Amino acid sequence: MDTVKGTIRAVCLSEKRGTVKQNVHRGHLKENWGLEGDAHAGDWHRQVSLLSFQQVEAFNEKGGQVKDGDFGENLLVDGIDCASLPVGTHLQCGDALLEVTQIGKECHTHCEIYKRVGQCIMPTQGIFTRVLRGGDVQEGDVIQVVE
Repeated sequence: MDTVKGTIRAVCLSEKRGTVKQNVHRGHLKENWGLEGDAHAGDWHRQVSLLSFQQVEAFNEKGGQVKDGDFGENLLVDGIDCASLPVGTHLQCGDALLEVTQIGKECHTHCEIYKRVGQCIMPTQGIFTRVLRGGDVQEGDVIQVVE
């Protein structure tokens, strides 16, 4: 079986919950915490969020006009269909090791992007992970599924 590989297209964080994230291009994934400096990091199961770049491209082709981080994703990943990865999947990026803990999430209050364009793809296409082993991450890094 071929190894599933992709590339990090953006590393995004927000200092406050409920706001879009900004692409900061690089960051540090802290073990059992998440992306340092991000409002959603903490001791819980949704430490780091990932979204497939292809899903954002498709959304923009429909007139979405979104940029990196608008859906609240920490890592925008090119080349991996994130939503197809089962819970328990391990992803390695450099020294960092992530474990998929949740696929999608309910959007109770409608995020900024939903209010702007009437739809959000994070509830069905985003995935959430916890950091099993920390490490630095930046745009251009390879991310891959590991056994």
